[in-house]
Amino acid sequence: MQERARGGPVDPAEAVGEPEWDDRLRLVFTCAHPALPLEARVALTLRTVGGLSTAEVARAFFVSESTMGQRIVRAKAKIAHAGIPYRVPPADALPERLDGVLAVLYLIHNEGYAATSGADLQRPDLAAEAIRLGRLLVGLLPEPEARGLLALMLLQHARSAARVDAAGDLVPLEEQDRTRWDAAEIVEGLGSLAAPESGRGPYRVQAEIQAVHARAASAGETDWHAILARYDELPSSPFVALNRAIALGMAERPEAGLAALARLAASGALEGYHLLPAARADLSRRAGRLTDAAESYRAALELAPTEPERRYLQRRLGELGG
Repeated sequence: MQERARGGPVDPAEAVGEPEWDDRLRLVFTCAHPALPLEARVALTLRTVGGLSTAEVARAFFVSESTMGQRIVRAKAKIAHAGIPYRVPPADALPERLDGVLAVLYLIHNEGYAATSGADLQRPDLAAEAIRLGRLLVGLLPEPEARGLLALMLLQHARSAARVDAAGDLVPLEEQDRTRWDAAEIVEGLGSLAAPESGRGPYRVQAEIQAVHARAASAGETDWHAILARYDELPSSPFVALNRAIALGMAERPEAGLAALARLAASGALEGYHLLPAARADLSRRAGRLTDAAESYRAALELAPTEPERRYLQRRLGELGG
């Protein structure tokens, strides 16, 4: 470890030239120690730093609350047993922690952007904290994926004020008043994407999808083919498949998206996830298949985790005469 001129030890943050570390980000890096399995790192940090309940963390991982509780207890015990220090790691140890830290910030922001339970659609405090920590992280370690994640969070958060109406009800993207989008956050997010990159990881690709929305002057001008192409670049997962099916239905025709959703439903990968029948309902409505749409809206209603989403789905169902 480097030494101060007066003989005292240098704080690891100072060793890498970062003037703005705070306790919460130190805690993130402590919880993201490579001695822990990646899922345990993320779960523990969401619980400890993000303030999510064990049930909320479990929903983020699609496991039971008891399973997640056991993982968190084991992770805490591992930190205590291994004597993992509460500090920012030295510069040469930062890259091996990066994946876990990025995953944590991503999931904290997701919970802020779209809450997994409760009376509100969004939790702005969580989203804002994830962005604040993301800025600090980029200042310390300006890696392409760190900048990509910051851009993704900023471009999503920029729409927050327009995503709910005065009553707190959900406003879908195509109905949002784009003059209420935060122009400063959009500029910052697009600027984070403008830097030359040596590679394009999944956070940057997702940010590029959000940039397509941010640059569209209206919903009708959205380049859905560009969005579809970027989903094809992402690693395969059920959630990517869901969003790709929606993009396919918007880029080509609703029936194409519905066929992709049917294949995803048959796999059972997203069973019990409300956005699967919600997406099927929306594309069925666009295709004029109103009976199918009503059935899917009812299925989504039974699964929706927040009150604003339930009210939105109920309104859509009512518009069909259901």
